[in-house]
Amino acid sequence: MQVLMILSQIWKSGANIYLDIEDRVAIKNQNLIPAEVMQAAEQNFQSIDAWFKSWKDASNEKVTLMKMVHQICGWQENEKLQEWIIEDTKSLDLFMDWLNLLANNGWKDVYEDYRQFENGESNVIAHKLYVRAVTYSKKV
Repeated sequence: MQVLMILSQIWKSGANIYLDIEDRVAIKNQNLIPAEVMQAAEQNFQSIDAWFKSWKDASNEKVTLMKMVHQICGWQENEKLQEWIIEDTKSLDLFMDWLNLLANNGWKDVYEDYRQFENGESNVIAHKLYVRAVTYSKKV
């Protein structure tokens, strides 16, 4: 089972899996996770740990895009992000352009890490999105 599929199922169950302050994978509300998902998580622990650690030094820009993907996929809710996208349709259009560009670069499976499909053009759009997100958050 793919790492992002396992993580998405954990998040959608109402539990939270994350990297804690000591750089260890931690889970809140583990009792909400279906047994088969928990078993898959245990079997893929090293890959899950590596995925979280791969985000550890990511820029705020990259983390914002990751949160946007998780929001649109329904994996993790982010009210502030949702409000921004609803109110700022130009940002939604930019986000859709970014997703389309990644798809054109070969990203066909939301459970596959999209970062390997980024390029210079997608990074330009990502930066524009981040600037718009920061501008919006300062207004609110």
